[in-house]
Formats: sequence, C-alpha cells, structure tokens
Amino acid sequence: MPGDGGGAAKRHAPATLRNRDAIVAVLADWLPASGTILEVASGSGEHVVHFAAAFPQLDWQPSDPDPAGLASIEARRADAALPNVAPPLALDAAARDWPVDSVDAILCINMVHISPWAATVGLFAGAVRLLALGAPLILYGPYFDPGVATADSNLAFDASLRARDPAWGLRDLHAVRSAASETGLAFAERRAMPANNLMLLFRRP
Repeated sequence: MPGDGGGAAKRHAPATLRNRDAIVAVLADWLPASGTILEVASGSGEHVVHFAAAFPQLDWQPSDPDPAGLASIEARRADAALPNVAPPLALDAAARDWPVDSVDAILCINMVHISPWAATVGLFAGAVRLLALGAPLILYGPYFDPGVATADSNLAFDASLRARDPAWGLRDLHAVRSAASETGLAFAERRAMPANNLMLLFRRP
C-alpha cells in the first residue's frame, strides 16, 4: 500500500529536476487537450506532480510496480495537494492485466532501459488494449540509435546497468520500434532531448 504521505517515504531522482521542463515542452505538443494520462513506472513521483501542475486541464494517474515507489508517489501527491493527481496504482508493465480500463494517453519515462525487455513489450501491449485510435504512447529515455554515434556517457551508463542486472541496458531504437509495430502501434515522431536522451511518440493506428 502507498505510504501516508510522510517525508520519510519520499524518494528523489536527481535527473528529474534536470529533465522535467524539457519534457514538458514536448508534452505540450503531444498530449491531448483533455482526458486522463497514465504514467507507467512513475518512480519517485516527482515527474507526475510537476506535469500535473503544468497541465491542470488533464487528469494524471501515476503507477509503479514497487511498493516503495508507490509510497514515494503518494507522499509527493499529498504534499502537492493537486486535485488532478489520482492515488498511485500498483502496475507491472509486463503483466497481462492492468488495474485500469482506458486512458487518453500513456507516458513512460526512463523505464525501458531499467527493466527486462518483457516490460517494454508489455507496455506496448497495454497501450494497444487501453488507448483509443489515434491516442499517444510517449516514451523518454536513452537509446542506442544505429547509424548515430553513441555518446561515451551512454556507453558507460549501459555498462553500469548491465553490471547491476544483465536484463537491463539501453535498447536498440530499431528493436523498440519493431516491437511496437508488431504489437500494433505506429511510430509517429522522435525528438532529441538534452543529455543524449530521446522522446518517442507512438500512436494507436
């Protein structure tokens, strides 16, 4: 269960403060004008409360598979006291059944490289189940892009991830796009982001 909103439950991801405004600038172009946005793998909860403040016309549904993550999200939600952030859901992207029936967009930040490949495939399958035609799935994070030189920092990051868990690591962008296509999603757009990250837009065709 999520925590009671106490400060001890809060996690902090330093990269959040560095990337959140750049992400907001792209979300302003890609998110729908109204509706519910499901964030998969909300982590510390820092992103979702920032986005909810930036887009008050949208309802935000955070989620995470980790009980400690859920506690942190709930603590930050309680602090922010924003009316458009729902209590977090326990959601494993790799699972066949998700605790939500439909949403108007799905956002997933920095999960693809810090999870088994099954989580990415499950994310795409969940998007096809939940999203209406034309609705967006938005990803953010670092990727290997064949034909584009990989930054040394990304190579070092990939090596450190694989040392922690061999199932983790930066994914090949073509493999990600192929998996999305095979699941039933259409690749729509890519944006280069600071610190050698990308934002990827898929839609339910």
